[in-house]
Amino acid sequence: MPETNALRPVTRPRLYEQVAQRILGWVRENGLQVGDRLPPERELATRLGVSRATVSQALVAMEVVGVVAVRHGDGAVLVDSSGTSKVVDALRRHARQLPEVIEAREALESKLAGLAATRRSEADLARIDDALAVMAADIDAGGRGVEGDELFHAAVTAAGHSALLERLMGEIADLVRESRIESLSQPERPRESLEGHRRIAAAIRDRDAPGATAAMSDHVERVSDVALLRG
Repeated sequence: MPETNALRPVTRPRLYEQVAQRILGWVRENGLQVGDRLPPERELATRLGVSRATVSQALVAMEVVGVVAVRHGDGAVLVDSSGTSKVVDALRRHARQLPEVIEAREALESKLAGLAATRRSEADLARIDDALAVMAADIDAGGRGVEGDELFHAAVTAAGHSALLERLMGEIADLVRESRIESLSQPERPRESLEGHRRIAAAIRDRDAPGATAAMSDHVERVSDVALLRG
């Protein structure tokens, strides 16, 4: 019997997907506009009868696909009120492509870290140190360190002085940013990520190419443990 779309395997909705749908339904029913704030996580969890961790996972997933922005001190703010019916499909596409994004990121960034250890200049080291300082300051203030994380990886990429590899990193930059947001939204992950960055930076400073490669590979593997893949 030939395969048909009608008989494809049934996909069981994950709990965070259901929560995202409920939140978006509430947004539509209450006529929220771009710039409006959603209720606090604790209130959403109480209303929906789920754990706060599940609400947090749903909000992060919604942030990844561009529906809300989670801002330190402000909570979740609506940034796109259009096309909300397609959000769950977008979440599932994102979850499906995450393994490939992580695989590509590990291959490219590990190689770039090794090259950076060999080719870095003093200016490159200064840029790496500046990024570490930005991330540390944000985390100390209660933030997730997303901007500093992005600056650090960009600085290591630049220090590798490989135009082709840098261009390839640019091709997956948006996808990496999505996984970065997810990873840094998990408890204790920002400081763990910062320590990983410091180990990479130390190896680059010491011109230890094998050490920098290994440190970057280990870092990407650790930060790629995201809730969406655990499901």
